[in-house]
Amino acid sequence: MILRDLPVLASWSGGKDSCLALWRAVQAGAKPQALLTMLDEAGDRSRSHGVRPEVLALQAQALGLPQRLGKASWNDYREVFIEQLRAAAADGIRAAVFGDIDLDAHREWEEGVCAEAGLEAILPLWRQARADLVREFVDAGFVARIVMVNTALVDEKWLGRTFNRQLIEDMLAEGVDPCGEAGEFHTLVVDGPLFNKPLALRDGETAELGEYRALDLLPA
Repeated sequence: MILRDLPVLASWSGGKDSCLALWRAVQAGAKPQALLTMLDEAGDRSRSHGVRPEVLALQAQALGLPQRLGKASWNDYREVFIEQLRAAAADGIRAAVFGDIDLDAHREWEEGVCAEAGLEAILPLWRQARADLVREFVDAGFVARIVMVNTALVDEKWLGRTFNRQLIEDMLAEGVDPCGEAGEFHTLVVDGPLFNKPLALRDGETAELGEYRALDLLPA
């Protein structure tokens, strides 16, 4: 699909993969119109990464893009997501950009919901080497922090670390996937070439959520 001048929606978790996918789409000439983020039922946190809405709002402001926010449980997640896509399509958006890399089930889901909404699904990172992608993310000038780790898969020591070349090499040396594609960890992007200014954030408390450890980043 030709991306030049194509009006697109970014499926936005706030993390590195959704950010790099948007960056690649923009580099190919796409015209992002909005960020779509799914929140929990109460709207207190993002459904995937547990990020506060006020932090997501800071990202949107720095990116210069409006937000589309859906609130859903896991039970009605697909239905609400499709509703959001249909509303975007009605506003002239023609495609949605996703940051998935190589999980076939995720791609099938995304293509399915987009088809129901009359949109194309674009996956700019698809089938790319994971280590190459995170190096590209860092080398492009993006800055991210690890805000959640699954302690069943990786050590808690990674929580709070800034994503940079040294972190990538440390992870590879310890056999950790630096993309975290199996849910080992989640990141929050705080600066980069798509941003008009860095996010002003401070470290809040660290929470224990079963096997997960989460660092709460708050507006400064």
